[in-house]
Amino acid sequence: MNLLPKSSKEFGSVDYWEKFFQQRGKKAFEWYGTYLELCGVLHKYMKPREKVLVIGCGNSELSEQLYDVGYEDIVNIDISEVVIKQMKERNASRRPQMSFLKMDMTQMEFPDASFQVVLDKGTLDAVLTDEEEKTLQQVDRMLAEVGRVLQVGGRYLCISLAQAHILKKAVGHFSREGWMVRVHQVASSQDQVLEAEPRFSLPVFAFIMTKFRPVPGSALQIFELCAQEQGKPVRLESAEQLAEAVRERQQYAWLCSQLYRKAGLGSVSLDLCNGDTGEPRYTLHVVDSPTVKPSRDSHFAIFIIPQGRETEWLFGMEEGRKQLAASAGFRRLITVALHRGQQYEGMDSIQAELSARVMELAPAGMPARQQVPFLSVGGDIGVRTVQHQDCSPLSGDYVVEDVQGDDKRYFRRLIFLSNRNVVQSEARLLKDVSHRAQKKRKKDKKKQRPAAAPEDRPAAPGQCIDRSYLCCEHHKAMIAGLALLRNPELLLETPLALLVVGLGGGSLPLFVHDHFPKSCIDAVEIDPSMLEVATRWFGFSQSDRMKVHIADGLDYITSLAGGEVRPHYDVIMFDVDSKDPTLGMSCPPPAFVDQPFLQKVKSILTPEGVFILNLVCRDLGLKDSVLAGLKAVFPLLYVRRIEGEVNEILFCQLHPEQTLATPELLEVAEALEQTLRRPGRGWDDTNDLKRDSRAFHAKRLKQRRISIGMRQI
Repeated sequence: MNLLPKSSKEFGSVDYWEKFFQQRGKKAFEWYGTYLELCGVLHKYMKPREKVLVIGCGNSELSEQLYDVGYEDIVNIDISEVVIKQMKERNASRRPQMSFLKMDMTQMEFPDASFQVVLDKGTLDAVLTDEEEKTLQQVDRMLAEVGRVLQVGGRYLCISLAQAHILKKAVGHFSREGWMVRVHQVASSQDQVLEAEPRFSLPVFAFIMTKFRPVPGSALQIFELCAQEQGKPVRLESAEQLAEAVRERQQYAWLCSQLYRKAGLGSVSLDLCNGDTGEPRYTLHVVDSPTVKPSRDSHFAIFIIPQGRETEWLFGMEEGRKQLAASAGFRRLITVALHRGQQYEGMDSIQAELSARVMELAPAGMPARQQVPFLSVGGDIGVRTVQHQDCSPLSGDYVVEDVQGDDKRYFRRLIFLSNRNVVQSEARLLKDVSHRAQKKRKKDKKKQRPAAAPEDRPAAPGQCIDRSYLCCEHHKAMIAGLALLRNPELLLETPLALLVVGLGGGSLPLFVHDHFPKSCIDAVEIDPSMLEVATRWFGFSQSDRMKVHIADGLDYITSLAGGEVRPHYDVIMFDVDSKDPTLGMSCPPPAFVDQPFLQKVKSILTPEGVFILNLVCRDLGLKDSVLAGLKAVFPLLYVRRIEGEVNEILFCQLHPEQTLATPELLEVAEALEQTLRRPGRGWDDTNDLKRDSRAFHAKRLKQRRISIGMRQI
C-alpha cells in the first residue's frame, strides 16, 4: 500500500492525513525513530512532572511510552480527526490522564504559558516542505503559537532531519525571539543503516529551543551544538556556524551509509575533531582491499600510525596505504594518524576513544559482536615531542619536533603546518640523546603522564644532531650527483664552489661542508627564521667556507649573473619549495625554471659543472614542459626518481658528449662513496650513494611515463 503523497505539499493537507490514517489503520507510524532511539535526548530535556504538549502526534507510540515511564501530564493534538479517535480508543482505559485533542497547531486553543515542554517529532519537517511564501507564513503561525503556549524557561523539542531550509527557519525564528538555540544529534547513520529497513541516510537531530524572558535592548544570541548523546554542548558564534556544523555531521552520516553499503568508493579520508576545542585529533583513511578473501576474521581492522611516522610512504601516500592494507589481510583497513598538539595516553585509551566512532565506518557483512583488532607498529603509539613552535612571516606556522623511528632512533623534523604531512627538513639525533630520551620516557610512564607531552623532555641543543647522516633520500641523490663532476678519488682534494638555494634545516650544505673539506658554499635562504631554526635546532653553523645570504634566490642569482665580476660555481643546487598550494608543482616555484632565468643559472655555472634541481611536480603536462625547458638550456640531463616519493632529482650539464652509460654512472658513484668511507671522514655506513645511481638509463623526452631510477634525457 503506497501512502506517500503525490507531492510534498500534501503533507500540509488535512485531507491527506485523514486518508493516511484511515488506510494505515491502527499500526503505529514512527517518524525519525522509536522511543528507545530517542529516550536518551528526551529524558535529558524533559522532567516527569512537567506539562507536555505533543503537536502532530499522529498514531506514534512515543507519548504512550513516555506516559508509561512517568510522564503522565501529556496533551496530544493532531489535525486528523481519524487519528485522534484511534488514539483516544487505544488509551482511554490504560492511560486515563493523557488527553488527545483534534486541533490545528497554528491556531491552538490553550491559554498563554500553559506548558513547560512542546514536543514535535517530525511535524515541522512535514509542514515546512518548501520555502514558498504561503508555506513560510503557515510555519510562522505554528512557531508563534509554540512560543505563546510555552512558559518562560520552557523548551520546544523538535525532532528533525535538520535539512538546510528547516534549520534556517527554526534557528532564525527563535534566535530573533531571544531564545537559546541548541541542536543535539540523537541518531547516527550507522544506527539507521543496520536496521532491517533503513529509513534515512541523514542523521536525526533534536532542536532544543529554550524560552528566555525578553530583555529590552538585548541582542544576545546563544547557539550550541551537542554532537553526541552524552557529550558537552559546544558554543558557536553564529547561526551560520551552527548550520555548517550540522551540515558536516550530515555529510559524515551520508559517508558512513555509503561505506556500509558498498566498498571501493575510492580515496576516503576524514578528520575527527576534539569535542571541546574543535581541533583535528585524528585523521582517518579508509582503504578497501576487494581481493582479500572474505573470512570471519578478515573483515575490518584499525591501524594506529605511530606518532611522527605519518609522513612515511607506507602511511602517508595512497599507494602505500593500499600496500599496507593488502599485507595486513583485511577487506577494509582504517589507518589513524595522531595529530601533534593533542595528548594521547596510550593505545588502550585511543582504542576506547575510537571504538564506537570507527564502527560507523565498518563494512557490511561483519559478524555480530565481532571484535575489531587495533594494530600498530610494535604495539605502541610512538613518540613525538614538539621542541619548538613559532610563526614565520614568510613560511607561516611551523614546528620543530623529535620523533622516534622504527629502529628506536630519534629524528628531528621541521614541519610547515600549512603542509603538515611533508617533512621540510630532517636530521638524526645522536644515539646518546636518543637513549636519554628513552630512559626519560620510561620514567614518565611510571608517573602516568600523557605520552609525548611537550614538556616531557628538555629542548636539546643543535649539537645533538648526527651530522654524518643524511635523512632525506633526495639529499642523498643530490650528493650522489657530485660524482658527475670529475674523478671522484680527487674530488675531496679539489676546491669546489657550490651555490645552494634553499636552506631549510641546513642538512644538505652542512653535509657538503663536513665531507668535502675543500668546498666553499654560498647558501641562499629567503626566510631569516629558517636560518635561526637551522642554527638552533639542526646543528648548522656558518664558517669561513660556508656563508648564508638572506635573499630571494631569484634576485640573488640575477644579481650575480649581471655583475661585472661574474662568479662561477662547480655545483648549483635548488632545493626550494613553493608557497602557492594551487600550483601543480610544489618544488621549485615556477619562476626558478623559466628559460630566461635558467640562462642566468647557466651563466654562473662552470663549463664542467652540474646544476642539480629537486623537482616535485604532479602535473604531467607541466613536468614535460619543465623538462623541455631545462633540455633547451642544458643539453645533458639526467633524472633520478626517488622511490616511494613524488620527488625527482634533475642533474643538468652543458656537454652532451660527456654522457655516461649506466655502468659508468655506477662506477663513479661507487668511487665517490669509497672515497667518503675512508677513515676519519665521519661517514655513516647507512648512506648509500650507489643505490642513488643504480638505475640510470636513457629515455627519450617524448615519453611521459617516468620509471623509477636515474636516466638521461
